[in-house]
Amino acid sequence: MAAAVVMPSGLEDGVSRSRGEGAGEAVVERGPGAAYHMFVVMEDLVEKLKLLRYEEDLLRKNNLKPPSRHYFALPTNPGEQFYMFCTLAAWLINKAGRPFEQPQEYDDPNATISNILSELRSFGRTADFPPSKLKSGYGAHVCYVLDCLAEEALKYIGFTWKRPTYPVEELEEETVAEDDAELTLNKVDEEFVEEETDNEENFIDLSVLKAQTYRLDMNESAKQEDILESTTDAAEWSLEVERVLPQLKVTIRTDNKGFLDKLHNEISRTLEKIGSREKYINNQLQHLIQEYRAAQAQLSEARERYQQGNGGVTERTRLLSEVTEELEKVKQEMEEKGSSMTDGAPLVKIKQSLTKLKQETIQMDIRIGVVEHTLLQSKLKEKSNMTRDMHATIIPESAIGSY
Repeated sequence: MAAAVVMPSGLEDGVSRSRGEGAGEAVVERGPGAAYHMFVVMEDLVEKLKLLRYEEDLLRKNNLKPPSRHYFALPTNPGEQFYMFCTLAAWLINKAGRPFEQPQEYDDPNATISNILSELRSFGRTADFPPSKLKSGYGAHVCYVLDCLAEEALKYIGFTWKRPTYPVEELEEETVAEDDAELTLNKVDEEFVEEETDNEENFIDLSVLKAQTYRLDMNESAKQEDILESTTDAAEWSLEVERVLPQLKVTIRTDNKGFLDKLHNEISRTLEKIGSREKYINNQLQHLIQEYRAAQAQLSEARERYQQGNGGVTERTRLLSEVTEELEKVKQEMEEKGSSMTDGAPLVKIKQSLTKLKQETIQMDIRIGVVEHTLLQSKLKEKSNMTRDMHATIIPESAIGSY
């Protein structure tokens, strides 16, 4: 086909792998049924779990209900599905010979998923998808992880897939009229070619095919739960088989040349039919491919704008850090000045100094008064002494007259 889709990394081997085959191809051609591939993987997973006896070793011991054949392919209860996924993954890792602690209900889901993916990579499996794809508990990635772990567990116990062996049954020859009961290969081929020719041009729209397939799967799952016991009588069944057995015999006439020519013609018609249907499907998917390319171009532009914006954000972040450092320095200086302005210790020291100066001034005044009083007394004493001396030197007049 012309339209090829690359599977998400880590799921390539899941698409190309059938039972007993390993991973090997990274890019596969996907058709309209690729959206339902996880349902096939889930059904294979259920069969592998049965081979590992998970019902006896896991479900009964932990009182868990057996999951349906599409349990991890459809969303039902994300919390319950995630717990069941973690429980199954831990059990499969232990079955594969690796010690792994059984997760609890209140464990960190990110840590649990990281441990499971680490163990998966240790087995040599690829898991390049985001761990968040496993948080929902359902989807293609969940089915892929469990399927890989189940295969590793089967390898560890020595289980290998073998080709089926069909028993050879010898049917009793019965004489039946050739013109009434014999179906030749030519007649079968003609009926098959006529039926294919009639339906060749009746193409079904992809959306209708998806809806019909989903309804059929849901009806089948519901019918399987309803069928509990067969009501057919074994004796009547045997009689009916004996009655229609002669009509069911097919006698093949060996005509190698005609058979090869007819086979060649059938292959040619089939190839032409496949080519026409490929063109039809490509025409239907053309608008989706164009939308995908447009989305890719928008994604590239968005990434380029993101890179440019990221560079500007880095530069502005650096400038912001520098401005923040300067602001912190200014704040620190302001806090120091404010604390010094509001501090009353210098004012108290000034008041104490003024009080001390006043006391010393009073003491000095007192001393000056004492000195002035002492000086005054000295002057008065000196003056009295001088007066006394002057009086002592005056001669009395009576004493002068006697001479």
